[in-house]
Amino acid sequence: MENYSIIIFILAIVIGLSAFADKSKLPYPILLVIVGTAIGFIPTMNEIEINPEIIFLIFLPPLLYDASFNISPKDFKINLNTIGTLAVSLVFMTTIGIAVAAYFMIPEMTWPLAFVLGAILSATDAVAAISITKGLKISHKTITILEGESLINDASALVAYRFAVAAVMGSAFVLWKAALDFIVLLAGGFLVGFILAKILAFILTKVHKNTNVTISFMLLMPFVAYLTAEHLHVSGVIAVVVLGIGIARFSNKIFPESLKNNSKGLWDLIIFLLNGLIFILIGLNFRYILKYIDNNLILPYIGYAFIITIVALLIRMARIFLQKINLQKAFQNGKGKRKVSEHALLDFNNSIILSWSGMRGIVSLAIAIGLPKFLEDGTPFPERSAIIFISVAVVLLTLIGQGLTLPWIVKKLSDKNKSA
Repeated sequence: MENYSIIIFILAIVIGLSAFADKSKLPYPILLVIVGTAIGFIPTMNEIEINPEIIFLIFLPPLLYDASFNISPKDFKINLNTIGTLAVSLVFMTTIGIAVAAYFMIPEMTWPLAFVLGAILSATDAVAAISITKGLKISHKTITILEGESLINDASALVAYRFAVAAVMGSAFVLWKAALDFIVLLAGGFLVGFILAKILAFILTKVHKNTNVTISFMLLMPFVAYLTAEHLHVSGVIAVVVLGIGIARFSNKIFPESLKNNSKGLWDLIIFLLNGLIFILIGLNFRYILKYIDNNLILPYIGYAFIITIVALLIRMARIFLQKINLQKAFQNGKGKRKVSEHALLDFNNSIILSWSGMRGIVSLAIAIGLPKFLEDGTPFPERSAIIFISVAVVLLTLIGQGLTLPWIVKKLSDKNKSA
């Protein structure tokens, strides 16, 4: 099949499986990943080459914009402490934790290469988490934190990845420079998103009576924000998030109900198709990554991926429960401006659910596949195939392992609450 035929074929599968998923007990994303993996092993199926830049451009802007547009600014602000902790400090802690495990566990793994692997797998994927948790009767606070975390953590992971790859290429890592670059990246992304939100708001005040033009501008602007920010070497992720939050607040004041409904219907359809494509692509690519790995190394690499999955889960769980304790202390002792709201506190149930919802997804896959093939001197990038294979294995393990067990955990916690 030609590539365009494969895309049509995949979309047909996505639509068909969505109907089947309602009757099956498998979460829809898990079903797509399993089917995608099975389709990938069909002998006549051609390889679909993933271009990371295209993946980031096609998938990230609309998904981030939709999530940021629909998140409550009030709830986001209340839980900002926890969201910031998970999206920044936890990302860097996970990078370090995975790097340490990889360095001491995997042969031929140097420190710079170990940090590359850690950075690739440091950020969770909200598309996976929200898709799997949808319909599980999880608290609004937990959903807000998961969405808020995912809106920011990609930016943190991409910074960690960039510096780790630079270290492999031979550049010296300087902590203060990395910290400064991170601040500039975030601040620049915020500024781009803020300015474009103001520009879009001004345009929409002039054209909002024309439904087609208004919706077209809103569909186009996330891509404009992302590309503008990336061109200026600041965070496209943050730019799109700020744009989405800004336009959400503006739309509540000016948009008539009919326009909101038309816009929501179109966005829901786009997000549905993009989500489906993401999970199918993750499954499809497993077969093609296998061909670069020696058969004798497949089982050891899967074992390494399993241990890394456990390490990442334990780090996430430890950080979330530490955050729970810190918030409780701040609530009891805090005074003045830094006092923590009671609504920001975490209980045992949402701490467990937040811990278990740390699935990896399309961003980790795209970053891994986007690893440079050669160093600056022309030699092959060391252990590139191993890093990609282990990264994809971790993505599959978290999606299938945590994804399949999360509904059971939510149900058990809910039953425990009812019996208490």
